[in-house]
Amino acid sequence: MSGDATLADLRTVADYQFGAGAGEALFPADEDVTVRRSTSGRPRQVTCDDGRIVSYLTDGRFTLGIEGGRRLRSALPHPEYSVVVGDESAPFVRDGKNVFAKFVGDVGESVRPRDEVVVVHEDDTVLAVGRAELAAAEMRDFSSGMAVKVRSGAGAE
Repeated sequence: MSGDATLADLRTVADYQFGAGAGEALFPADEDVTVRRSTSGRPRQVTCDDGRIVSYLTDGRFTLGIEGGRRLRSALPHPEYSVVVGDESAPFVRDGKNVFAKFVGDVGESVRPRDEVVVVHEDDTVLAVGRAELAAAEMRDFSSGMAVKVRSGAGAE
C-alpha cells in the first residue's frame, strides 16, 4: 500500500469518526506527515513537525494527540466533538487532570461515551484531548462524575 493510499484511507476513517472534513483537517494533502507502522505494516501513529496528530488503534478508531485536537477544532463547527470548560478547571485540565461533569459549560450534541473529544476553554483554546465517559446530555445534567478521561493535557506537551 502506498503512502498516498494510506493517507486517503486514514482521511476516510477520520471523516467517519469525526464528520465530513475531519480527514482533510487532520491530514492535509499539502503537508508532509510521518506514518509510523507496526511490524505488520499497519499504520500506528501519524505525526508532523508539531507533534502527534493521532494514533490508530486496533479497533479501527483514532485517539487524538494535542496537535490532532487543534486541527480538529479548526475544522469542525463549535462545539462538535468538544467539551467546553471555564476558568475554574482550565489549569487542571491543561495539566492532564480529568474533566468532571459539574465543570462542563458546553458540549457537542453528538458526543457519546467512548468518543474521542477535544477539551477546550470558553475562548476555544485547546486544553486537552481524551475519551468521553458520559453522553452530551449527561454531561450537561449531572453535577458529579467524570465527563472526560483526559489522555493528554496541552501543558504536558
